[in-house]
Amino acid sequence: MVYITSWDEFVERSVQLFRADPDSTRYVMKYRNCDGKLVLKVTDNRECLKFKTDQAQDAKKMEKLNNIFFTLMARGPDADVSEVTGKEPMDAQPTKKGRGRKQ
Repeated sequence: MVYITSWDEFVERSVQLFRADPDSTRYVMKYRNCDGKLVLKVTDNRECLKFKTDQAQDAKKMEKLNNIFFTLMARGPDADVSEVTGKEPMDAQPTKKGRGRKQ
């Protein structure tokens, strides 16, 4: 098992691993509350890539990686993931005017 220290390298190699064999690639997240550590693992039973962090700001990066994998799984391994972002913007909710009961 290889722990990769660079986030960008982990994402790039994980996407390459998925595209090489999408049917057998797995993505696992493990959080240990007592240690405050998050471990991400991508494996295809031949190669195993791991990334370990204890930084809270890496949660946004993890969300982006989730969206990349969701895109690849839904659209196929040849999908373009360059436009995938961490969080999709919500449509603006119409505001309600007035208060109280409507009569």
